[in-house]
Amino acid sequence: MSLVVLTGGPGSGKTTLIDALERSGLARTEEAGRAVIRDQLAVGGRALPWEDRERFAELMLDRELRSYHEARAAPGAGPVLFDRGLPDLVGYLRLEGIPLPARVHTAAGELRYHRTVFIAPPWPAIYAQDAERKQSYEVAVRTYEVMAEVYPEYGYELVELERVPVAERVAFVRSCLGVGSST
Repeated sequence: MSLVVLTGGPGSGKTTLIDALERSGLARTEEAGRAVIRDQLAVGGRALPWEDRERFAELMLDRELRSYHEARAAPGAGPVLFDRGLPDLVGYLRLEGIPLPARVHTAAGELRYHRTVFIAPPWPAIYAQDAERKQSYEVAVRTYEVMAEVYPEYGYELVELERVPVAERVAFVRSCLGVGSST
């Protein structure tokens, strides 16, 4: 089984692509950041990127670790898609100017994904803010740049996705993963 990460800045089509890949039969995980934000908003919590960034990062680490271990333990031989991975947390901390805890560095270095990581570039034509995505487009671009730095630092090879329709992105990712066309 291979654990495959899709990363990039907010609003670059990652989740839309992963949703489409899931519909084509591939397994996936949920993006930790969005899940934490949704949970915190639902319970009136403060572990939000616009209130308590350090606590938000801790909860993202917990969720990423759980997703990683659940995917590793799941039956099946096909790829499991991750909407961001542990190195994204390193990038988030770097972007926010928060010191990198040793446990985050260790997790990002020791818990490995497929060597090839897909990165979605900034795409102004599809970028939009919502209740969980409050970053400006400029922050989305900087997030992409940081992820493009961080993943190679942890030994991953980045493959940039083209700004093409979702169906073309699906076909490209499936081809790269060697899983053929969707059913």
